[in-house]
Amino acid sequence: MKKRTELARRRFLAGGLGAAGALTLSGCDRLTQTEWFPSVLGAAEKLTEKAQHLIAPRRAMAQEFTAADLSPDFRSNGTAVPASSQYAELAKAGFADYQLEVDGLVERPAKLSLAEVRALPSRTQITRHDCVEGWSAIGKWKGARLSAVLDLVQPKPQARFLVFHCADPMEDDGSSPYYESIDLEDARHEQTLLAYELNDTVLPVPNGAPLRLRVERQLGYKQAKFIMRIELVESFAHIRGGKGGYWEDEGYEWWAGI
Repeated sequence: MKKRTELARRRFLAGGLGAAGALTLSGCDRLTQTEWFPSVLGAAEKLTEKAQHLIAPRRAMAQEFTAADLSPDFRSNGTAVPASSQYAELAKAGFADYQLEVDGLVERPAKLSLAEVRALPSRTQITRHDCVEGWSAIGKWKGARLSAVLDLVQPKPQARFLVFHCADPMEDDGSSPYYESIDLEDARHEQTLLAYELNDTVLPVPNGAPLRLRVERQLGYKQAKFIMRIELVESFAHIRGGKGGYWEDEGYEWWAGI
């Protein structure tokens, strides 16, 4: 029941931000209170990945803001607290025993503690999060550059995608943990992070602790939270529905660029 209700709600609200991505204004919370902004979101999802690339090349930077533009509250998107006993134990201990597993098509599989992730080259950025449900917020993120993780594990030549396996189950019975994916090009983008801080504080659980993906030029459902494992693969064929993400398996677009 949980899945059907959530899917129906999301399909009704679903939309991209291709047209809205050109907006250059602060105080984006106010946009979500207007009647016209959500309709802009709905129209943009029809853009193809090819069209998106013509509008804004993959290497283009997402707009960055100043501290004065920060939203007063950065709400939680998706799951607020994973219904997972394993995750609950990790959170209770302050993620002291957490390990990020990175494997698949890599030369040097790794298991990294949170301290080891924090020791990697990092980046801090103030960016806008655009949710498929029609709201946006501006937050300050700090995290390890995903490119630094790739440099550490050394992807094999046939590796094309990174799959993020997460701790939050999407069904009431504890099954179907959330997963998402991006390609190597987006993974090496300067603004793509494994974020561990939000607004100068340790990343809160509702926002994805201990690590969440920030791939700033894509919509919110691509920003995987509660990351437990990163798997490098050549294709999605052997993973769940074969579309590269939980919501993609339900009909969402894999490329959610803005």
